[in-house]
Amino acid sequence: MFRSHPEQHLYMRLHGTRSLVLTSQELVELRAAQRTFEGAYIRTALGQFSFALVILKIFTAEFYPIGALFAIYGVAILLVAIYRRYEGQRQFFTAQNRSGRFKPKFRTSGDTVTLLTGLSLCAYLALLVLTWRLVL
Repeated sequence: MFRSHPEQHLYMRLHGTRSLVLTSQELVELRAAQRTFEGAYIRTALGQFSFALVILKIFTAEFYPIGALFAIYGVAILLVAIYRRYEGQRQFFTAQNRSGRFKPKFRTSGDTVTLLTGLSLCAYLALLVLTWRLVL
């Protein structure tokens, strides 16, 4: 029923993840994955914040809901980035099965992509509604 911390059951080269010393090649691989995946989410969130700030500073009060929408969307993407980082920590390791053997464990980031797709669809639908209200 109660499980201990997930990193206590994950291993890389038969070391617990908390006591692992990585080789230079493994460090390069992990850093590249971090720059590619985690950095993309952070850059996207910063872009959304910047766009929200431009809308709030340049346009009139009628556009404030659109600026607020992009600010909220930026926060949502930032939360997805934090979730992706949490999931990424458990992506490249092996797990010990019930028989005591270590088997490779790899999790794709499909759940993160699905979550971000749903958030994006909701944000763009809200943007369409807000734009439609401006026209009418």
